[in-house]
Amino acid sequence: MYITPKRGVLDPQGRAIEHSLKSLGFHNVGQVRMGKYIELDVAAQSAEEAAGEVGRMCEQLLANSVIEDYRLEVEGA
Repeated sequence: MYITPKRGVLDPQGRAIEHSLKSLGFHNVGQVRMGKYIELDVAAQSAEEAAGEVGRMCEQLLANSVIEDYRLEVEGA
């Protein structure tokens, strides 16, 4: 899953990366958003079941729904 700050939420890490890239001469870089990537192995009967389970994990622990969005990708076993 990918967890990123919601649009409009201050992202100091993204701003620092953006400024550093520009100071290195990469002036074509626009806004940078810094996020997290988490990979899980989940035992489930189907991809839909796994996605539902991981979605609940995100809502309850892995992502702060007030300031972060998340996106899931489920791969078959």
